[in-house]
Amino acid sequence: MRRKIWLPLIFIMVVAYGGLALTLIRGNSPELGLDLQGGVSVVLAPTTDASGEQLDQALEIIRSRVDALGVAEPEITRQGDAIVVQLPGVKNRDRALELVGQTAELRFRPVLQDLTGLEAGDGGGDASTTTTAPADPAATTTTAPPATDTTVAEEAALGLVEGESAAAPLQEPTTTTTAPPTPPTTAPAPLTDPSQVQETPREDDQADATVILPGIEDDSLYQLGPTLATGRIVKTASADIQNGQWLVALEMRGGEDGIDKFNEIAASCYDQAPDPQVCPSGRLAIVLDSVVQSAPSINEPSYEADQISISGSFSESEAKDLALVLRYGSLPVELERQSVQTVSATLGDDSLRAGVIAGIVGLFLVALYMLVYYRALGLVVIVGLTVWASLMYTIISFLGESQGLALTLAGVTGIIVSIGVTVDSYVVYFERLKDEVKAGRTLRSSTERAFKRAFRTILAADTSAFIGAAVLWWLTVGSVRGFAFFLGLSTVLDVFVAWFFTRPTVTLLSRNRVFTDMPVLGVARGLAAPATAVPAERPVATAGVGR
Repeated sequence: MRRKIWLPLIFIMVVAYGGLALTLIRGNSPELGLDLQGGVSVVLAPTTDASGEQLDQALEIIRSRVDALGVAEPEITRQGDAIVVQLPGVKNRDRALELVGQTAELRFRPVLQDLTGLEAGDGGGDASTTTTAPADPAATTTTAPPATDTTVAEEAALGLVEGESAAAPLQEPTTTTTAPPTPPTTAPAPLTDPSQVQETPREDDQADATVILPGIEDDSLYQLGPTLATGRIVKTASADIQNGQWLVALEMRGGEDGIDKFNEIAASCYDQAPDPQVCPSGRLAIVLDSVVQSAPSINEPSYEADQISISGSFSESEAKDLALVLRYGSLPVELERQSVQTVSATLGDDSLRAGVIAGIVGLFLVALYMLVYYRALGLVVIVGLTVWASLMYTIISFLGESQGLALTLAGVTGIIVSIGVTVDSYVVYFERLKDEVKAGRTLRSSTERAFKRAFRTILAADTSAFIGAAVLWWLTVGSVRGFAFFLGLSTVLDVFVAWFFTRPTVTLLSRNRVFTDMPVLGVARGLAAPATAVPAERPVATAGVGR
């Protein structure tokens, strides 16, 4: 029996203090939110009516931009029709605001040279070679000379081929009389020296410049010419499957700003006769936020508006992602700043310091009250709170590093409030224990009986508190969510600590006479009350009956 009591106590001590020690050794700590470490917060709202799908897509595009900034633990949420972006610890405030607030352009740029692998010393993917690195990792990488590969010609019959050059039978290409859009006088010389390859910074990615940009796949890199068109020429795009292969079907807008513009580009980038001054590789890059999303070859000199597709060895998710980029690559709605709030690091430090002081003062007052009222049982409360705090700190630090959980001032408030929830469980148990002792039972025999009855009350109270916190977290956004999350977490830990720490600790200590009968702090002396004297039943004299 004694071993069964010790096991849960040893378990929670190892988990709590061992987890805390490991967290401190690894140097982990809670990630702080905007209001605790300073930063910038901006509210963006659409200038016109926007659907929920459009706002969600705009949010994801903004999230990818923020990730590129390297901001730790950003919080990007929707509040009605507005998008709230909080960037804690951001150093370059102006650049961050410009990046999240601008309406990104989806750009179509000619691929001048595929630089993938150039740094490895293989000379890169010069456009004059017959081997290119595809934008899609699964696409075929080797192209055959013209009129020899009928398989590729059949696969590319729909239009564009992702990452490869279509090998159709030799024929006289159809060209348009319209001059290509603003071609350079001469194409840049191919890059062969790795020292010449320098990726263009995002802020220097100008539409009319020759740039070097990375692809969406690891280690891919492209030299691109000036922008030939923007995403405005695309009417819609969708992922489709034909003959067991996923592809992306495109539909261009009509007129000069749609299919006519695209056909001008197709005439210059037609891979059987590319214009060496505009598109020497015969490939057209689809660029969003300075990242090449795809770089397919053009295998027809002209197209119908609704007969364009990008094919290759796409997976379902890759095809759908590319269709999403083409459909909503530019922000689907124009956003304007409604408000910008800057929180200085000094103000964040002051808020954090005030929160820590409030927590320490609250813990001290609670510990003092429990010692005065419950005597030695107050020591159980103090140690139990250190166990609870160790678990809380470890979990918050772990979630901050692995899941991006940020501790905000509202979260600190939730933790401080949860101290009262935790201490309340001790009060419920100790009051029940006091009732058992006052009823005339010993402290040792009362601990298990009192805990069984008190635990039902603790479980019911924590369950109701957890439901309230969960509903609050589900229905709210922003800092209120942080308050709800930490309040809910504390209720779960409260049940855990009550079962694995409080119950076995009080049970074991109740068997120690020093703990129960010592002067002043003795538990039995504090819990017991003078027994109410029950008067003995007086004998009643009765008259004898004579024989």
